[in-house]
Amino acid sequence: MVDGKKTAAQSIDLGEKQFEERVLHIDRVARVVKGGRRFRFRALVAVGDKKGQVGVATAKGADVTSAVSKAVDVAKKNMQTINIYNGTFPHEAEESVSGARILLRPAAPGTGLIAGGVVRVVLEIGGIQNALSKSLGSSNKLNVAYATLKALQSMKPATEWVTRPAAKTKAPKTVKPKKAESKSEAKK
Repeated sequence: MVDGKKTAAQSIDLGEKQFEERVLHIDRVARVVKGGRRFRFRALVAVGDKKGQVGVATAKGADVTSAVSKAVDVAKKNMQTINIYNGTFPHEAEESVSGARILLRPAAPGTGLIAGGVVRVVLEIGGIQNALSKSLGSSNKLNVAYATLKALQSMKPATEWVTRPAAKTKAPKTVKPKKAESKSEAKK
């Protein structure tokens, strides 16, 4: 610190340590060239602060460590803020990306995180403690991760919920019988 102010290097160091990084999946991909195949690695990574921010990204590199570090950088740039209400979601959400459909439901305190695979990791690093989830359709980890992030983004906080006041019940209109016309008015 210089005169009570943080230098750029110190603020970067603090910024990197506040996020938890988890590798969700590593793939070996190949490109066919004249002399054979060239192998690279694709990493799917989730980054979060356990306080309502989470990011998911994928990147490729010549080796696993470079792919993971690139993916972490991209995920940090694309962090999304999620709405947490008492350690769970404010309401139910269902979203899909390609063939993967994800259903997320709030749960009572003490239920824990009932989710599997990629969904569980994304919810954990996002700061969700109690939730129910179901993965429907495709089990492609990349699409499931992005569908989970999309479902988290679609949730609105309780302050933005649209509620209608109770409708007042109106008494049905009564039709008054017409007065019988007098003979003198009928002739005119």
